[in-house]
Amino acid sequence: MVEGALIWPLFHQNFAYMKIKTFTLAWLLAICISPSLFAQNFDVYVSDAGNFNLPGNWQILKFDENGENGQVFISDHLAWPQDIFFIESNNTVLISNLNTGTLSKFDATTGAFLEEFATGISGPTRMKLGPDSLLYVLQWSPNTRVKRYQLNGTFVDDFTKTNTGSAIGLDWDAEGNLFVASYNGNYVRKYSPNGDDLGNFISSGLNGPTNIWFNDEGDLFVNNWNNGIVKRFDGLGNFVEDFITGAPNCEGVDFFPNGDIAIGVGGTSSVKVYSPDGAFIKDLVAPGTLNLLVPNAVVFRGKTASKTKDKYLEMSFVSPTIGSHFQISNPDFAGRSLSCEVFDTSGLFVQKMEFSGQTIWDASSLANGIYYLTVKLPDGTMARQKVVVQR
Repeated sequence: MVEGALIWPLFHQNFAYMKIKTFTLAWLLAICISPSLFAQNFDVYVSDAGNFNLPGNWQILKFDENGENGQVFISDHLAWPQDIFFIESNNTVLISNLNTGTLSKFDATTGAFLEEFATGISGPTRMKLGPDSLLYVLQWSPNTRVKRYQLNGTFVDDFTKTNTGSAIGLDWDAEGNLFVASYNGNYVRKYSPNGDDLGNFISSGLNGPTNIWFNDEGDLFVNNWNNGIVKRFDGLGNFVEDFITGAPNCEGVDFFPNGDIAIGVGGTSSVKVYSPDGAFIKDLVAPGTLNLLVPNAVVFRGKTASKTKDKYLEMSFVSPTIGSHFQISNPDFAGRSLSCEVFDTSGLFVQKMEFSGQTIWDASSLANGIYYLTVKLPDGTMARQKVVVQR
């Protein structure tokens, strides 16, 4: 990567999974066992940076979960696209455009351009939903901070108290601390849940870091664009291992339900799949498919769910049951990572939250109506509760 030549890497979200790390959800009584749990398959969306700052090859591609039936989903109103973020409540998708400083909004079904969601951003890169249900946006330019937006496009604030230039990767730990990767700085910075600067979490051993993510054990993984290595660090920032090697220009990441990892590999113009232990499995998107050049974001999005014959426990773990803000708590399983999926009454997948600890689920961006929250417990049991969103 040569910054002077305006050639640098780009960006991620999570399976409409929207990985939110600090959530509060309270387990009370199991009431009954009932058939029919929602399940879903998904589509794969890939941002193609093309020739970086040069127009002509920018595109957003769409594939099925097997990497087949590919199509060009979006090809206009793009200006060096960085990341893909779906807002399921109004069936739209945001694309961050580095060249124009905009988050552009498109129809999530047709890919048609709708309007600018936000403007005046200094090189927007990654976007991710935070534990406070606000959209966090990183900026590439020097002397810039992490921005926050409501999902209706209203600007909230510059969240971090200090700057992080060439910021292109973010995630939260189980305590709600925010971590931001700086490509040119070769560090990962740590911020408190209030945005206070806690210093560098990783200061050495990185080589053009892009996407970062925590696993259930609290280890941090870092894609390194320049040397094609995904590195693993423990919860204190100590180097553990080279988790994946031979992935030149690795950028963009999302996760299969079974734990397999999809990573965009710009050096081979492909999306590759790795096992949870880092072993290469296959190409999900073959090199150069649909003229793919530089896959800098990989995002999974759930389709309309179909019902299965799985059984679930009807439980009370969300309070109140009517409103727009819900407390979700898990005192019996504190410190363990669980996933909560939200569906509407038609079975349409709305959102997935990975939580450990405490928080409030803000559902104010959703349409009024009934929603089902389902959680897979550590013993494999599926729990579900119905809530009514009413603003």
